[in-house]
Amino acid sequence: MLRKRIIPCLDIKNGRTVKGINFKGLRDAGDPVELAKQYAHFGADELVFLDISATIEERKTMRDMVLKVAEQINIPFTVGGGISSVEDVAQLLHCGADKISINSSAVTSPNLINELSSKFGSQCVVVAIDAKQVDGEWMVHLAGGTIPTTINLFDWAKEVAYRGAGEILFTSMNNDGTKLGFANPALAQLSKLVNIPIIASGGAGSTEHFVDAFKIGHADAALAASVFHFGEISISDLKKELNKNQIPVRL
Repeated sequence: MLRKRIIPCLDIKNGRTVKGINFKGLRDAGDPVELAKQYAHFGADELVFLDISATIEERKTMRDMVLKVAEQINIPFTVGGGISSVEDVAQLLHCGADKISINSSAVTSPNLINELSSKFGSQCVVVAIDAKQVDGEWMVHLAGGTIPTTINLFDWAKEVAYRGAGEILFTSMNNDGTKLGFANPALAQLSKLVNIPIIASGGAGSTEHFVDAFKIGHADAALAASVFHFGEISISDLKKELNKNQIPVRL
């Protein structure tokens, strides 16, 4: 059985790591380079670095910071934010990223998924999907959750998998920052629909929430931010608890 992955997420704005609730009320969580170094040292399986305002501000991801983070870590590193072309991805991979994450640009230009998968391999392409449950339906949102669409989460997930995405990073906007647990029913449905790994995001508040994401949501990886950034859960303790619950992890 493949081991489940624990992935700290660094949401970056103005050169600092930030975290909010339901994509709002951002507060400072520290220096991204130092945090990345600590997470790699204490057993994170991968890191995700998201330049959360790049799309809104119509600029590219901060490549100099990507380079600095890559120099400090020895675990897989995914970068997202403001990526809209093959050239963008080539430059980020050159700076040290192992994978890239596209979100808004995948929706506005779906063929970009095909192009990136063909050029760099599907293992390099993560499609991030921010979705919110509206009147009982999970709907995709763009630009850091600021722009609603009429696209259904599950329809979009099937399409991105068909187009060559290697993984889906699903963030529940309803759960994000609440520390009330992941959106496990939606995760379970996604896992049944597609045959690529699903990364759970949004809602982690306890070790039990991670257990549930894997056992109930059937996620392949679980991503969190504030519980790691502010020292509420240590990665080593979390992995010990997962191991006790017969969830395979890298100790």
